[in-house]
Amino acid sequence: MFEWDEQKNIINIEKHGVSFDIAAKAFVDPHRLTLADENHSDIESRYFCIGSVDDEVITVRFVPRNGKIRIIGAGYWRKGKKLYEESNRIH
Repeated sequence: MFEWDEQKNIINIEKHGVSFDIAAKAFVDPHRLTLADENHSDIESRYFCIGSVDDEVITVRFVPRNGKIRIIGAGYWRKGKKLYEESNRIH
């Protein structure tokens, strides 16, 4: 169901402290948000999945491709956490 470039995964771990394997767990959060990423690609539609994993909110950038979810970036981003908390009324 998920795929990614392993080199990007390694870079993401170094830069943002989260592996794509862990980030994929955000998709099973029943309270997750899925939003269009309108600023990054004209070639294919990109999205954000914002979900809770182990009591931390992770924002995952992804594209649906060939029946799979291709993860292209992930991190513990303040804006994603704020949107998640507002949507789920968490203070």
